[in-house]
Amino acid sequence: MTKEEAMLEKRLIELSKMAYHRDIVTFSDFLNLNELHILHSIPKNLLSSPYETFGGYEYAERQMVAFLPGALSYTKDYPICALSISPLHAKYAEELTHRDYLGAVLNLGIDRCKIGDLAIQDRNCFVFCRDKIADYIMEQLTRVRHTMVSVKRLELKEFSYKPSLQEASGTVASVRLDSILSIGFPLSRSKLTGYIEGGKVFVNGKLITNNGYHLKENDIISVRGMGRILYDGILSETRKGRYFVRIYKY
Repeated sequence: MTKEEAMLEKRLIELSKMAYHRDIVTFSDFLNLNELHILHSIPKNLLSSPYETFGGYEYAERQMVAFLPGALSYTKDYPICALSISPLHAKYAEELTHRDYLGAVLNLGIDRCKIGDLAIQDRNCFVFCRDKIADYIMEQLTRVRHTMVSVKRLELKEFSYKPSLQEASGTVASVRLDSILSIGFPLSRSKLTGYIEGGKVFVNGKLITNNGYHLKENDIISVRGMGRILYDGILSETRKGRYFVRIYKY
């Protein structure tokens, strides 16, 4: 564990203690997959209160942690705001990417931990952020690359997003992690092994560093910097004992 990871673990334990002793719900900033793995790896005896995670919508990858003073589920609002970024003049707008939008937001001087997922739909980008910085983004963000934009606030309950999925299939000797990844990401086995052993692959939010990890139907595999795939399952078995499987790539 690095120094930064140890500091995060300590901070999460402190938030858990605060929730217990003050009898209030306490929140973390947005955590990425690796940071969420650190949270889930903390021994239960070191956490004074239970917790839940939420990123603003069902498919969120970056999520905020709510430490709860009691055992009941948390149903109140998280301090998360959804913003919609749209071009002022769609006719003249550039084809903007996730990187373009994220770079424009971070160039306002905002720390990455204050920003959750960015979801792009048609010509709009939806940004999830800490509610305290929403007004600042709305006032200051006027341009993404060369495209003039407007920013407005959305109610989380108004936001509806389901990522588009691209179907892919292939045959594998077994439903090992590296084999399934090779269908979604056409890279060499050595490169895929490097991603797995390098701590960049997560299954259902859990860090997996074993190439031979066996997947189950509907497992979601996230590869940092590359994307996510859903393992749908085995469709059939060939005469030679290989498996014909299907995945969906986000």
